[in-house]
Amino acid sequence: MPLYLSRFSYTPETWARLIGHPEDRAEAARSYIESVGGKLHGFWYAFGTHDGYNLWEAPDNVSMAAVALAISGGGALSSFETTVLLTVDETLGALHRAGQVRYRSPGAER
Repeated sequence: MPLYLSRFSYTPETWARLIGHPEDRAEAARSYIESVGGKLHGFWYAFGTHDGYNLWEAPDNVSMAAVALAISGGGALSSFETTVLLTVDETLGALHRAGQVRYRSPGAER
């Protein structure tokens, strides 16, 4: 199954609610991904550009998109970005295929 890395930031209101009522949001994240047949591999908070990171496994892009849309639509986050992660073998396959693509730079003669 494909892996996905998400970066998120909470709104100030969400941080205020968590300060008033601390809870383990990894459990919530786990339930979201499991509802589409996936798995949560990790949930971390961080200092910096984003408040936290998740590593997910999902059956396919549509399943992960459904989770991302549900989370984003919940209103607790100010940002939520997800990146599809490729294995080394998948990247090698893409590199081999890239050699077969007839790319032409914009404005270049045909």
